[in-house]
Amino acid sequence: AEGDLLFNVNSDIRFNPRAAEQPEWQNEDNEEFLPTGETSIDSYPNWLKFHIGINRYELYSRHNPAIEALLQDLVSQKITSVAMKSGGTQLKLIMTFQNYGQALFKPMKQTREQETPPDFFYFSDYERHNAEIAAFHLDRQILDFRRVPPVAGRLVNMTREIRDVTRDKKLWRTFFISPANNICFYGECSYYCSTEHALCGKPDQIEGSLAAFLPDLSLAKRKTWRNPWRRSYHKRKKAEWEVDPDYCEEVKQTPPYDSGTRILDIMDMTVFDFLMGNMDRHHYETFEKFGNETFIIHLDNGRGFGKYSHDELSILVPLNQCCRIRKSTYLRLQLLAKEEYKLSLLMKESLLKDKIAPILYQPHLEAMDRRLRIVLKAVSDCIEKDGYDNVVENDFNTDVNTVATER
Repeated sequence: AEGDLLFNVNSDIRFNPRAAEQPEWQNEDNEEFLPTGETSIDSYPNWLKFHIGINRYELYSRHNPAIEALLQDLVSQKITSVAMKSGGTQLKLIMTFQNYGQALFKPMKQTREQETPPDFFYFSDYERHNAEIAAFHLDRQILDFRRVPPVAGRLVNMTREIRDVTRDKKLWRTFFISPANNICFYGECSYYCSTEHALCGKPDQIEGSLAAFLPDLSLAKRKTWRNPWRRSYHKRKKAEWEVDPDYCEEVKQTPPYDSGTRILDIMDMTVFDFLMGNMDRHHYETFEKFGNETFIIHLDNGRGFGKYSHDELSILVPLNQCCRIRKSTYLRLQLLAKEEYKLSLLMKESLLKDKIAPILYQPHLEAMDRRLRIVLKAVSDCIEKDGYDNVVENDFNTDVNTVATER
């Protein structure tokens, strides 16, 4: 329905190519136009096609051709300007392309086979560029959620594509040449922004992930929600859910978890995070336009895939406490546990499409198979305790002519 679309293409969107430094859509009563003089949606840049495809149920449809084209843009479009992203604990760069699209660049901080040190707290862990790429593939190709904005890996020339095009003097001043004659920079941030944690090229090439921007907040406001199962982010304190086994009952009586699909969305996100080993889900976002009846956007997945030798069972607590899951999600997980649709093999195949493949170290892929079995055992235990119909929510539209899931 019309109200399910984020934008009404005819009245909401005005693409103004003159706004190159601060790209945004103009909401004026003038004609739509492009540098070519064309007005058809087909002639919009791929990032704009992605934006106008966003709806109440997903960031993009399963067969939207603009997504593959946008992934190609992320690795091939000329970078015209670079700036540091404000806020956050670690260095991230905003890159603007020749077609006025923008993406968030997370540079490589550790190699594929390095694990998070055992004495690191989750909140002081590195953000990994390859985790962002792998999370996109897991969300899109494997779990079929389509709630992560498109992400692609890219090799960037630090001199030509960052230092020479940035107008950010604070960033520019942190470039230096290391004793090994490599180009390095460290930027400004709360953690890991110093010469000891500099990002160095070989000699000036650096890997990173590029995540396509969502529509500007001035055009599509997003609501930020505190995750009910948020960790304490304290070295000694525990969160309420860690000490109260009946915590979910309290959550289910609180809006928006007392009606609609939000609790099921949280369960989807829980499974997604557990498979990646991501402990850092403190908040989540939704598009304000759709109210409470909409999906959760799976943003900031860089702290996933840190440990392949350890399964963090505390991530699965929401599922264990609430004992609820969508039927579509449950069936998909059961399918991925079968030898012919093995999760690790499908992930490996999907990730080979990325320009900086291999994305994940083999033990991480094997860990996902192990974690999948743990999720299925948790659901099975819930069904044994509460009964199938009380645990598995039928989200299929059973109309004779359609077989669709109600996301």
